[in-house]
Amino acid sequence: MSESALRVLVLAPTPFFADRGCHVRILEEARAAIGCGVELRLVTYHIGRDIPGIPTERIPQIPWYRKLAAGPSWHKPYLDILLLLKALKVARSFRPHLIHAHIHEGAFIGIFLKKILRIPLVFDCQGSLTAEIVDHGFVKEGSLLQRFFSFLERRIDHGADYVITSSTPTARLLAKGGVGPDRLQPLLDGVDTDTFAPQPKEIVRKRLSLPDDRPIVSYLGVLSVYQGVDLLLEAAALLKQAGAKIHFLIMGFPEGGYPAKADSLGVADMVTFTGRVPYDEAPLYLCAGDIAVSAKVSLTEANGKLFNYMACGLPTVVFDTPVNREILGDAALYARLGDAAELAGAIGRLAGDRELRAELGELAREKAIAEHSWQARGRELVAVYRKTLQR
Repeated sequence: MSESALRVLVLAPTPFFADRGCHVRILEEARAAIGCGVELRLVTYHIGRDIPGIPTERIPQIPWYRKLAAGPSWHKPYLDILLLLKALKVARSFRPHLIHAHIHEGAFIGIFLKKILRIPLVFDCQGSLTAEIVDHGFVKEGSLLQRFFSFLERRIDHGADYVITSSTPTARLLAKGGVGPDRLQPLLDGVDTDTFAPQPKEIVRKRLSLPDDRPIVSYLGVLSVYQGVDLLLEAAALLKQAGAKIHFLIMGFPEGGYPAKADSLGVADMVTFTGRVPYDEAPLYLCAGDIAVSAKVSLTEANGKLFNYMACGLPTVVFDTPVNREILGDAALYARLGDAAELAGAIGRLAGDRELRAELGELAREKAIAEHSWQARGRELVAVYRKTLQR
């Protein structure tokens, strides 16, 4: 079979595209696969933004469901049934050779679909389903519902013909749970280092009326507790108490109560919230910063925003987790997981050391180019497709 003849049905049980991390992986993998000669159809929810060059099929309109933000929802079951039915309809005319299912929901649908279509399933695992719903506060740790989702997660993990993970630590967890090494492989996120590259800071700083007399700390991603935005604001308050002259640029959605929280902590004057930033403008907005930060507290989920930080040449502060270490290596400063004081200390250290910022930023950019291009990831992904078809 030639690469041009390889047809892949992609399941994305999410409102693709919505300018956030999970969607970026789905988009860039699709682009990379197409760039390697693969033909694909992406099946997703009724809402989201169509991306030129990505053939997209959507479920019927559900007028009352408009949620674009990440996180679980009790509406998901009927949306996923509609996704299964839509995928079946698309498959009749597209006649795919295999299914590429994103996240556990997609793999759950894919297990039914592969039995009907009699084709193999590749599961793209971006972290633990159970850990995610606990992180989002959807279920309580140790509850009956949490144990049910843990059981369901294990069944899904073992139901795919091949599993790729967005980090090596996640692959290790799956291997520990009994997923065989012959059908398991880490496939980290990547970055387009031509698009995400250092750019002039003045454009966005002027647009947003950012101060020009102090370092700017950038965050771009979902605004939520499990992404550590609460801890980031607490760190800002600690830095203000210490007399640090720093400004925070917090970009993403949903803003929720975060502007009010910043006000209650007394840091509203040193924080700018932008709301949603379109993905195609992300490089420009990121480069307004002198420092990048991710305070994500999950131990199992990928942290794809770090690749974009690196490619833009931004020195970065993160919590010390295996996922962050795997991506950044020595090109970052690390703080103890969940410790706002250590996070503040690392940000303050970078803010006060221009030479260290330049050194870490240059190292990050070099590492992004050498190790994390989407072109290389695309070749790895197609190799996984072919390996799965040969099983």
